[in-house]
Amino acid sequence: MERPSPDRYFMDMAELVATRSTCLRRHVGAVIVKDKHVLSTGYNGAPRGARHCEETGCLRIELNVPSGTRHELCRGVHAEQNAVAQAAYFGTSVKGATIYTTTFPCSLCAKILVNAGIAEIVYDEGYMDDLSKEILSETQMKIRHVEGDEIETLSKKA
Repeated sequence: MERPSPDRYFMDMAELVATRSTCLRRHVGAVIVKDKHVLSTGYNGAPRGARHCEETGCLRIELNVPSGTRHELCRGVHAEQNAVAQAAYFGTSVKGATIYTTTFPCSLCAKILVNAGIAEIVYDEGYMDDLSKEILSETQMKIRHVEGDEIETLSKKA
């Protein structure tokens, strides 16, 4: 049996976390890691105690809102936001950590990740949000993309 690299292990974990998503449009999972230890996880779905989109329907689908736009019309909390919130809820600092996420963060998540002190983003799928890329390019954030079993460094900060 071949042992997965730490990057592959944590990205596989993010993919598993995504299976808990209750979003009708896209299932996203995130895992925040520091020193090869999981600090928190998150998936996209309704806020704690609120009805899931599976029950209420999706306003974004009803209005045919394009992906990557009008985030305020979504009742769900994004995976990256939930991972940071879960860490905060349990009093765990994410400063200097890496987030493994199945989808490149939107601009709202990018701003939260920067301000939470996340040092690195490792992602699988791209996302249509040019503002996110612009914001992250102005920071010291290290960004890497999964290419099959390889992870490619994209940022100049590597």
